[in-house]
Amino acid sequence: METPRWLTPEQLRAWIRLESVVELLPTVLDSQLQRDAHLTHFEYLVLAKLSEAPEHLLRMTHLAATTNSTLPRLSHVVSRLEARGYVERLPCEGDRRATNAHLTDEGWQKVVATAPGHVENVRSHVIDLLSDEQVEQLDEIMAALLQKLDPQNSLRRLP
Repeated sequence: METPRWLTPEQLRAWIRLESVVELLPTVLDSQLQRDAHLTHFEYLVLAKLSEAPEHLLRMTHLAATTNSTLPRLSHVVSRLEARGYVERLPCEGDRRATNAHLTDEGWQKVVATAPGHVENVRSHVIDLLSDEQVEQLDEIMAALLQKLDPQNSLRRLP
């Protein structure tokens, strides 16, 4: 039996800090979006992904992949967004078995109104705390982690 490769004290400190950020940051993002826009962070992510897509339209399976969601979870969230008038489901022209999610004009306006507050929250809790050099290092570190965690680039976060 091999001896475990224990973390050094420096590695353990870095790991604990990363784990803490991974746990705390979603709550910070969610709280601001709930307070200011009555959206969860995941709902905002769905709207943002649709806002960036050509014609504000994505196949549900593609939207699930790029939001790291299961189809049942995404379907539930899209139903909530549909009820609020932000998203509509449309049949996929090329595949009758597939469904597209489409950002409505009201959904577009919601993204436009919500984005400035979200960006300010991201700035105040992450970006503005770092130097330009640290932001570049953070980008490189996250790219290295994503290469391992998402080698197929299903989240479409790697160039």
